[in-house]
Amino acid sequence: MTDTTWSSYNASVEALRDEEYPMLKEPVYLDHAGTTPYPKSLMDAFAREMTANLFGNPHSASASSQLSTARIEDTRLRVLQWFNADPDDFDVIFVANATAGIKLVAEALRSAPAGFDYMYHQACHTSLVGVREEARNSHCFVDPEFEGPPVWGRSPDRTPGEGVTLVAYPAQSNMDGQRFPLTWSAQFRQQWATTGGRVYTLLDAAALVATSPLDLGNSETAPDFTVLSFYKIFGFPDLGALIVRRQAEPIFDARKYFGGGTVDMVVCQREQWHAPKRQFLHERLEDGTLPIHSIVALSLAMDVYCRLFGSIRRVAQHASYLADRLYEGLRSLKHGNGASACSIYSRDRSAHNHTLGFGPVVAFNIRSSLGAWVPLAEFEKLATLKGFHVRTGGVCNPGGVASALGLEPWEMKNNFSSGFRCGSENDIIGGKPTGVIRASLGAMSTASDVDRFVAFVDEFYREPNAPASFVRKTTPPRTFSNLYVRSITVYPIKSCGGYKVQDDREWEVRPEGLAWDREWCLLHRGTGQALSQKRHPKMVLLRPTLDFDGGQLRVTFGGDIPSHLPKYISVPLSNNPAMFGPAVFDRLVSSRVCGEEISAQTYTSPEVNRFFSDVLGVPCVLARFPPGGQGRSMRHSKARLQKHQMLGPAARTPLPGSFPGPPSPPESESDTEEAAQRRILLSNESPILLVNTCSLAALNRDVAAAGGAEVSAAVFRANVVVGPAGAAPHGRQQQQQQQSPYAEDGWARLRIGGHEFRMLGSCRRCHMICVDQGTGERREEPFVTLSKTRRFDGKVFFGAHMGHSPGPCPDTARREAQFPTIRVGDFVEPDVA
Repeated sequence: MTDTTWSSYNASVEALRDEEYPMLKEPVYLDHAGTTPYPKSLMDAFAREMTANLFGNPHSASASSQLSTARIEDTRLRVLQWFNADPDDFDVIFVANATAGIKLVAEALRSAPAGFDYMYHQACHTSLVGVREEARNSHCFVDPEFEGPPVWGRSPDRTPGEGVTLVAYPAQSNMDGQRFPLTWSAQFRQQWATTGGRVYTLLDAAALVATSPLDLGNSETAPDFTVLSFYKIFGFPDLGALIVRRQAEPIFDARKYFGGGTVDMVVCQREQWHAPKRQFLHERLEDGTLPIHSIVALSLAMDVYCRLFGSIRRVAQHASYLADRLYEGLRSLKHGNGASACSIYSRDRSAHNHTLGFGPVVAFNIRSSLGAWVPLAEFEKLATLKGFHVRTGGVCNPGGVASALGLEPWEMKNNFSSGFRCGSENDIIGGKPTGVIRASLGAMSTASDVDRFVAFVDEFYREPNAPASFVRKTTPPRTFSNLYVRSITVYPIKSCGGYKVQDDREWEVRPEGLAWDREWCLLHRGTGQALSQKRHPKMVLLRPTLDFDGGQLRVTFGGDIPSHLPKYISVPLSNNPAMFGPAVFDRLVSSRVCGEEISAQTYTSPEVNRFFSDVLGVPCVLARFPPGGQGRSMRHSKARLQKHQMLGPAARTPLPGSFPGPPSPPESESDTEEAAQRRILLSNESPILLVNTCSLAALNRDVAAAGGAEVSAAVFRANVVVGPAGAAPHGRQQQQQQQSPYAEDGWARLRIGGHEFRMLGSCRRCHMICVDQGTGERREEPFVTLSKTRRFDGKVFFGAHMGHSPGPCPDTARREAQFPTIRVGDFVEPDVA
């Protein structure tokens, strides 16, 4: 239809609502997925039917029972006609909803002598994903693998040709409206024909049939099982259906359960025997008394629907037009700085070459002008107040949401371990949303509904006077020193080797430190004490790699590996409870880190623990101390400013042999309440450790003057190394400026790439810095030289502690406030105390 025609049609629909159904004017239903709110005429017709007739249990010969039977069978036939399905080729089983139909199929296949294998599409609804728990093997696919079925593991009790496979997919994704070819069912059957096994196809048509026709006229190409919910089409009644191709009926022969009305005879006493009904499949599967009144209402709903809209095809055109209008409206919303207000996950509806079309669904999220995600829970609250009914969250489509949001499996499991649950308000984790906003259009939606919704998003979420987008600071202001981040390193396992972050990768900064830094440790089996390089220098040869594609922490050993051990060991990055046992050291004398009692999660895998024990020659277990703990599963920073940082420059460079200065504050003191409450994981004292290359250069000059070998920054195991540009990051040539060594002693705050960090004090050093980080060998330097040049109050210091400081009122409208990151090459601006 032309725009002019549609304008006329929409006007007539709106007039219908105003005159005949004023109850439908508020609220506006943008997420009934095609569901029609209860039209007054349908409810009146239903009420008349209920008051004029008496409907009895159909399992009887009374007049009321026979009336029920006649109405049920007439409606069953009408359902088949609605989908152009020949009664000779299909049967309809009435169920509570689409999920109940799926369970019927799963029950039958589970009861088969050899069970079944299962393939399901990534875009499947949760109810289809759950079938995999009943299958022997399962496989999630994105595109059909028509080269042939997957090679399942052969079960010893299954003979060749005995295998049964169920393939399930949606006709339309309930998440973003993407549609999939109905011809897949026939293609799957053709591919399996030469394997000797049997394949059945299950089509989830619930989202499609809400606003589009489904034609089952060709039984040879139709799915074996089709599930749907009538309330998605008509709004009332709450009823579903399983449509079964008669060629697939034999799978139900193995179904064990039977209920009232599905058997001709049951023997219970000395023998246990029953005779199922055989004439029609629905007689065997519709256990108990059917929802008679809902089936009667279904027949009335079909009448009202046809009177209002003429046909489902006309509804399909109408809903598609409105979805196009909504898509374009949301896509056109731009902030004042040119950034899009909406990130849309549904396909571009203007792609006319897409032969399957798209369902009338638009899935999206909203971002601020500076890239921050608008929390789903907050959006839904405001939308509800304004009378819009939308759905937010995972919309019961785990595969579709994960694909749209770029969530890896390990990230989703980690979110769960961090406390995220479906429906929780913590819906932005790690800088990513955990769900979407879904707006669906249906038969009773109008153009004014769409325009109002777009205007609502425009009014509350578009920023016409938006500031310029965040620019990472990689060039220095003229008035500051030429300092940059030279390297970033995290140490996933305490006291083991480091993982150097790639130069072009942004790395997340969390309240407790850099992401993945010192989240694991090795505990001595006998004492529960965390192992350290000071006693076990070979730990430096345990070299971790963070494999984000595979969602694994992979650890190799740089020394000689016993022949009975694998070359490397891996554990999931996600905090998977299945990997842990009880807190075996959770007793009066529990695990200890830096003299502090902790309660860590210990891994139970013999393979994992044997690897670490055998390469180190120490009986130990791997343990994890993830963020978000309480009590002894939580630690706090002990770093604080030292006296040499408060006494001026002269006090910062003592002469060897000079008298010690005033005593330091007691170990238990903290300079501020903030420092006392700053969380850390398994680092010794603070969230982040920094080393300045200017200070390292001064130290190496002193080491060389004493005849020693220079040391690298690696021995100090810093997270962030800063220094003058030198060979300029990102190819820039900057004029190198002279920097003062140990200037970090006087820094109060630090800005890295625009993010604020609070300096927490100098780092006290021990002889662990004498362990060569490449070989594990012990040396005298640099501790000997530092004890002469950087000893204050009898203690040796080098490097500085710091922690991220978002400020008292962080600007959550910025993406960087939701997900702060640093990277190599970021400009460093110190503030002097």
